[in-house]
Amino acid sequence: MWLTRQRAIETGERTLLMGVLNVTPDSFSDGGRYFDHEAAVVHGLQMVADGADLLDVGGESTRPGSDSISAEDEMQRVVPVIKRLAAQVDVPVSIDTRKPEVAMAALDVGAVIVNDVSGGRAEGMFRVVGDAGAGLVVMHMRGEPSTMQQLTDYRDVVADVRHELGERLQAALDAGIEPERIAVDPGLGFAKTYEQNFILMRGIAAFFELGRPLVAGPSRKSFIGKVLGDAPVDDRVEGTAAAVAWLAGQDVEIIRVHDVKPMARVVRVVDAIRLGPPP
Repeated sequence: MWLTRQRAIETGERTLLMGVLNVTPDSFSDGGRYFDHEAAVVHGLQMVADGADLLDVGGESTRPGSDSISAEDEMQRVVPVIKRLAAQVDVPVSIDTRKPEVAMAALDVGAVIVNDVSGGRAEGMFRVVGDAGAGLVVMHMRGEPSTMQQLTDYRDVVADVRHELGERLQAALDAGIEPERIAVDPGLGFAKTYEQNFILMRGIAAFFELGRPLVAGPSRKSFIGKVLGDAPVDDRVEGTAAAVAWLAGQDVEIIRVHDVKPMARVVRVVDAIRLGPPP
């Protein structure tokens, strides 16, 4: 179970999908497509209709090499969208941000989860989450998006990422966040080489040792495109489906995806295999 403010998310009964909604002009996958607030809201509603169990709204690109934007710009992008979606959907809405002030503004208008790719490194982030009683995704990343791909020297990528992610989990616990409010994410594509991403997915079961629900985000990422012969972002659906099927088959509880409808069909069949078909 994963607690998010007054709402409990049942994990483990079936694979949950977190729909990715980028309100940005420059995200690696769909930058600019949903930068308009109206287009973003319409897309978010469609993802829920297509089977998203959660929505994750982000206003700053964290693709490799990207630079940070101001908190004010980020809030202008995401707050109006989150406010409208939170009032119209019956699934939890998450804010994907590294900035405490953005997290606070999003929580004030209806978000119930903070998804922080930096693992809560910014001063005050854990306090914002704790004061709101929000859910938290602690993700593994080294450095910043602009530098992370130069920080991929691991002795053993699975063991090292698990250890470093465990340190961020412990930091959140030490800050007073209840363990039931935390999920963890090994950060596929963040400070990982092409080969390391596949090693992490192959060894994903090691992260259950952290004792919290596991989130993973392989959707449309460059390592999938590379293994498919440098397939462009919009031509990675089948590759993403393979990664999603693998992760669901390994009992990963929550998977972040862009293409909700086909991935919902994928996990429905995987869940029928591992848990038994629905009546």
